[in-house]
Amino acid sequence: MNSPVKTSWVPIGDAGFEGYLALPPAGSGPALVLWQEIFGVNEHIRTVAEQYALAGFVVLAPDVFWRQARRVDLGYVGEERQRALALMGTLEAATLAADIRAAVGALRALPATAGCKTGSVGYCLGGRLAFLSAALTDLDAAVAYYGGGIHDQLQRLPEIRGALQFHYAEHDDHIPAEAVERVRAAVAGRAAELHVYPGTLHGFNCWARGSYHAASAALALGRSLAFLAQRLF
Repeated sequence: MNSPVKTSWVPIGDAGFEGYLALPPAGSGPALVLWQEIFGVNEHIRTVAEQYALAGFVVLAPDVFWRQARRVDLGYVGEERQRALALMGTLEAATLAADIRAAVGALRALPATAGCKTGSVGYCLGGRLAFLSAALTDLDAAVAYYGGGIHDQLQRLPEIRGALQFHYAEHDDHIPAEAVERVRAAVAGRAAELHVYPGTLHGFNCWARGSYHAASAALALGRSLAFLAQRLF
């Protein structure tokens, strides 16, 4: 049986910048930009795109490392992990901002999203990019999973008009509890949710990683879908 989700790589802006597009069974719906982990638009991220498309969203996963290497698709350990870390180290704020705006603009320009609201979701590096997307564009909602560095970007909160949702692991070697509490305090009183998942590690949503925690991933996905459905449909 063929999947009801149609997928393809589509151009975003400058020559070479692409994204993985997943169309829902209806063929149209709210726009959702999906930001990758440091491992590229790999099999996991492509499957997540299809997962959200099955829920009715038009999903675009931009190829963040396109300037360094196109369609990066890496694993989570050994040399591939080291390459992912090296690629992350080459990212520059100015070009990231340009790519964020280009990706949101490209998704909104599709006939499949005409007249619809726009949101963003991201994981790890992508969690931070989802937050920055909300600051740099007028997104209606953004969901950030264990986004490293968000606590150092909180000065951007006044630029954000959309609702925010955060998902954090209880035991994250990359994001200390103090950083999570800084985010919690900063978004108090805003249209925002923050969830911490007991007993989890960084990357708990990804079934291809050793830190995968199925119960927390399922709970987080349910919360994310409810949050996005309320604000984008």
